[in-house]
Amino acid sequence: MANLNSSEDIDYGILDTLVGYKLRRAQVNIFNDFSEHCSRFGITPGLFGVLSIVERNPGLTQTAIANALGNDRSAMVSVVDRLESMNIVERKPSVSDRRINALFLTKHGENFYKELVAEVLNHEASFTSLLKDGAKDLIIDILDRIATHKPSKV
Repeated sequence: MANLNSSEDIDYGILDTLVGYKLRRAQVNIFNDFSEHCSRFGITPGLFGVLSIVERNPGLTQTAIANALGNDRSAMVSVVDRLESMNIVERKPSVSDRRINALFLTKHGENFYKELVAEVLNHEASFTSLLKDGAKDLIIDILDRIATHKPSKV
């Protein structure tokens, strides 16, 4: 009988052959490590995604950012509120429609983001160091294809 106190002794059956299951396990491990690296910043992977889009695309609306990241639009309000309360992001009226807010990094946010990226790259290196040459590009290509695949409905 397996020692059920140790995951090493558990037979995972079909789970060990499923891409989705392996992706989820890898994601949990990577997110946990991200949290360890970035907890002092108060930033989660989701907040980092928003910051990265705002940094590279100043002036986008919350809706455009939510769509770019595949996030729920309604969740963006609390995300932006949090980043705004940290003085990292600011809302300004959109140039094309002053009724809509566009997002920008604050001066503090620009410096904060640079520091944060350095830590995120340290986190990333802890995983990419496990890979052989060229494997990172291959994994990113495969994940991009999986992320954009639209399965046919049966």
